Amino acid sequence: MAALVKVIHVPAPALRMLHGLALLGLCAAYLQGGLNKALDFPGAVAEMRHFGLWPAAPMAVAVAVAVIVLELGASLLILSGRGRWLGALLLAAFTLAATFLANRFWLLAPPERFMVENAFFEHLGLVGGFLLVALQDWESRAAARLSGVQAVAGERVAP
Repeated sequence: MAALVKVIHVPAPALRMLHGLALLGLCAAYLQGGLNKALDFPGAVAEMRHFGLWPAAPMAVAVAVAVIVLELGASLLILSGRGRWLGALLLAAFTLAATFLANRFWLLAPPERFMVENAFFEHLGLVGGFLLVALQDWESRAAARLSGVQAVAGERVAP
């Protein structure tokens, strides 16, 4: 990536802005989902019950709260750059689990199967994106440690 930047001479502020927009795009569904669940908490509890997660009220409420905190908290970790790797791994694990729970296309017949199968693989793409964010964060922190430079949130430090 650094070689490409040198060839096309992209200014560092533009790269930081593009990086931030990419992270925001990756987290957008989780920010929206967490806010919607928080603003319509009975709907969030109903969603937990719909997917068969703890149909009893106390556990469905606890799971709904945990999902809201996870979606919003992990997104904020990613966007702020503080614990970005942790937020990315949390959303990758959550998305993978939710994908296998909510998008069981192999149980459906056509034409329903096509849309659910497509959603399943789109969500696997999100998992891959979050894993890349975690890897990038680890790499930039390792490079910063090796060069003795403090890592700055959202920036890759070249070795």
